[in-house]
Amino acid sequence: MSAVARLRAAGQRAAGALARAVPPRLLARVVPAGQRFDPSAPPPAVQLPDTAVRLLVAPVNSAGQGYAWARAAERLPGVGARAMAVRSVRDFGFATDQLVPLGDYRWSRAWQRAQRQAVLADATHVLLESAKPLFGDAFGRGVRGEIEALRAAGIRVALAWHGSDVRDPAAHRARERHSPYADGLWALTPALQVRADRARALIEAAGCPLFVSTPDLLLDVPEAVWLPVVVEPERWRTDAAPLAHGGRPIVAHAPSTAIVKGTDLIDGTLRALEAEGLIEYRRIEGVSSAQMPAAYGAADIVLDQFRIGSYGVAACEAMAAGRIVVSHVAAVVRDRVQADTGLAVPIVQAEADELEAVLRGLLADPSAALATAATGPAFVAAVHDGALSARQLAPWLEEHR
Repeated sequence: MSAVARLRAAGQRAAGALARAVPPRLLARVVPAGQRFDPSAPPPAVQLPDTAVRLLVAPVNSAGQGYAWARAAERLPGVGARAMAVRSVRDFGFATDQLVPLGDYRWSRAWQRAQRQAVLADATHVLLESAKPLFGDAFGRGVRGEIEALRAAGIRVALAWHGSDVRDPAAHRARERHSPYADGLWALTPALQVRADRARALIEAAGCPLFVSTPDLLLDVPEAVWLPVVVEPERWRTDAAPLAHGGRPIVAHAPSTAIVKGTDLIDGTLRALEAEGLIEYRRIEGVSSAQMPAAYGAADIVLDQFRIGSYGVAACEAMAAGRIVVSHVAAVVRDRVQADTGLAVPIVQAEADELEAVLRGLLADPSAALATAATGPAFVAAVHDGALSARQLAPWLEEHR
């Protein structure tokens, strides 16, 4: 551990000790406004199912994946699962089994104590997401201590990673010419480098089974198992074929994290094509999870991302809707998916500086792109409907107490 990391850890422990010394009713009044909580009415602790294998997936639920993986795991015989997530200010409405307000998660000692007791008494397996503490993060408790406590109770622990929680910025910018981690491009890059270094240290120290949500993360965590993201194919299915309405093609892009998606690299190109009358450009922003199927279903072409070199939940949703998906998916990712599943990723390849030519080409002759889009729903059903994810989890879940 570096000197800076040691100082930071010492500061967190000191802050935690100070917070523990403050009576709960006083603490509830002095925490930041967005983290207020009622010390007399903590949320209920998680209730795990009465099954042979009792899995908790927590506490991030990034893009609803904690909940989706929990449901996938329940496809396996004898497995029951629950997903827990923290409700923060940015709440997109993703489903989960246990939603804990941020204030209670961070500061409510009553909730933390009850949650800890419930998990240690009842869980057989915990899939810990993004190295975030299970039982609150404001009292100087680290995940290593939690992992030790879970193991002491006979609980099997695995670590799951979603993306920037483990991706090494230095390694990424060395292999991707449009990496968001290029020097000076993103103010968060130094902090994300520290986070990735901490993740690697935890991986080496904890010795837990490892899962990653996207194939590119295997470059950062080669000892991990790919745990595919999960979407509900039926939720995204539409009878409206792309480019069949006769009007200007609708090109949609959802810049959930614009710097990562590469929105700055493509926005000018798309606005120029729109001004030329070739497309209608729609930026999908401020849209809840429940509204996204209609937003994608109305599009002909969906542009995913142009900096990371992989694909995730948003691309899977667009493929499940049968849209023409255009994005930069690196050859190493396409090759890995093909090797693991026998299927080609049905995403039209384009880097940011190729996008204009690719769009002009497919608009002039859309036959190849339409054929690719037509395979999207079947690809998602085979790789991302939860069945493959359940098979990937099975060997670990079969390790009973």
